[in-house]
Parts: sequence; structure tokens; C-alpha cells
Amino acid sequence: MYQADPSRYDAMLYRRCGRSGLKLPAVSLGLWHNFGDSASTENMKAICFTAFDAGITHFDLANNYGPEPGSAEANFGRIVRENFLPYRDEMIIATKAGYEMWPGPYGDWGSRKYLLASLDQSLRRLGLPYVDIYYHHRMDPDTPLEETMGALSQAVRSGKALYAGLSNYTGPVLEEAAAILADLKVPFVISQNRYNIFDRTIENNGLKEAAAKLGKGVICFSPLAQGLLTGRYLDGIPADSRIRTDGRFLKDSALTESRMAQIRALNEIALRRGQTLAEMALAWLLRDDLITSVLIGVSRPSQVLDNVKALRNTAFTQEELDAIDRIALG
Repeated sequence: MYQADPSRYDAMLYRRCGRSGLKLPAVSLGLWHNFGDSASTENMKAICFTAFDAGITHFDLANNYGPEPGSAEANFGRIVRENFLPYRDEMIIATKAGYEMWPGPYGDWGSRKYLLASLDQSLRRLGLPYVDIYYHHRMDPDTPLEETMGALSQAVRSGKALYAGLSNYTGPVLEEAAAILADLKVPFVISQNRYNIFDRTIENNGLKEAAAKLGKGVICFSPLAQGLLTGRYLDGIPADSRIRTDGRFLKDSALTESRMAQIRALNEIALRRGQTLAEMALAWLLRDDLITSVLIGVSRPSQVLDNVKALRNTAFTQEELDAIDRIALG
């Protein structure tokens, strides 16, 4: 049976989700990749143990994470039940629904039928009575927002989720949803969005501004741009890289010469700071007080510890920030 490191909280930083009472570690573990049916059980366990021993208390899932969809929840649930039950009250476990999960008209988007059925399925796969955060995974242009937010309200009232979250929303829709959830007295605490040095979408679609105004936390997925903001591709494409082994979310066509020139220039700034490119990319996000946490995805335990090193230096000079913007934004 796994025994957690007694000093696990010493080096981690914990940040509030906006103005709520909930705190998350500045670095959280995302299970989007490397926890599906093709993953090694021993490696998955080692990643989780290393993360928790490093003070990472937050584990982020979705119903469709795999492959196959649902397998990440099933695999992580088994690890929790066999190793982490004594520590369950020290953990934040999140899941989501919003993308296609099963065939037919009730297995996708944001209907009450789908969200509540999916939560029940997620809990069965996890083997747990509740999750800490339940997200709607993407905006639904065809379902009334009141229906989707009402489903999140029901999830919380039923005790199957403690908090509600929204993922991949824009600022204006987030504000509408937050108003509905406030009327329903639902503890909506966090927005999950893609954000990194290369992808500034939430700076331009009102999301960051809305989250700040409403006092909601922001947690960033793909903080390393699927590995582009690491040293992984500085000398070509490794055989064991995500491009070669998966290819669903990052393709070799992304490594244009102009992109590689940006990566090399950013790496030079990181080296001058005494950091790896990955450390600097995470630190760049965490320098912002609005950002509650960054979601890392790893393929081996050592990467967890490498990413946590970003917390050692999250201060940037204005000259560094300006240089990063010039390189990344052109």
C-alpha cells in the first residue's frame, strides 16, 4: 500500500480559486494523456504517487479521456481505491462532460439528460461517491444556458459534486452562466481554458477579464502547447514523442521553421533565467495572480518533478515579458 511522503506539502504553493474558499496547488496533474487503455499501470501509479508526494493534490479528468473514452477515469479510479482512499479528503478530483461520449442524441453537448447521466457514469468508473469539481466541458450553442447550468446545480445539490466549473467558455457566456449559477446558489469557482505563451485566446475573448471581475479562478490546460514549449523538439522529433506515438493533438506540421525559430528564441530567454523552457513557460502563467493553477500532462514521473521546479522562480522583468511577447506574437 502506498504511503504518502510526510513532507509533501512543504514545497508546493496553493492558490485560491478566485474569491472562493477552495485552494488548488499551483501545479495540477491532468490525465488527458497517458492514462488510457494503452498506458502502463505501473507508470500511471508512479506518476500519481510522485505527484501527490510533491504536493499536487488536484487530479483533472473528463468523461472522454482515454483512449478509449472513459478509460482514464476507470484507471485513475482503480489507483485511488487501491492506494489513495486514506488520503481522499486531501485530494481534489475533477471531471467534465460536454464532448461526445456515447452514440445517439443524448451523449454529447450540454443537455440536462447528458450532463447528469454522464456524471453518474463517471462516478461508477471512478468508484467514488462524488467528485470535487464537475465541469461543463464546452459551450453548447443549441441548449439553453439555463438548462445546462440547472444540471450543474442538480449535480451539486445531489452531493455528487462539491463545486461547479466551466471549460472552454468565452468571457461573455461565462458572465451569463455565472449569473444563472449565482441565482441558483451554486458554488461555481473556476474556469478551465487553454492558455500558454503561444495561445492568448483568453486574453482576447474576454475570459480573463470576466474571471477577474467575477472573482473566479482560472486553470490552464496545454500550458506547454502540447510539448512545443519544452526542449523536446529543439533537435528534431524524438521517436517517443507525442507527435510520433499519438499524433491526435500535435502533428509534425506544427513544427514549421518559423515556429522552431520562436521556440529557440524563447529557450534562450529561459537559459538566461536559469530555467528550462518548460519551467519558464509554466512560470510565465503563474506570475499572474489570476491564474489559480496550471495543468501538466506527463508521460513519466520525472517530468512531474521537472515541472514543479517552475515554482522556484515566477518573477519576470518587464524586459523579459516584452521579449516573450515579441517572439510569440510577432
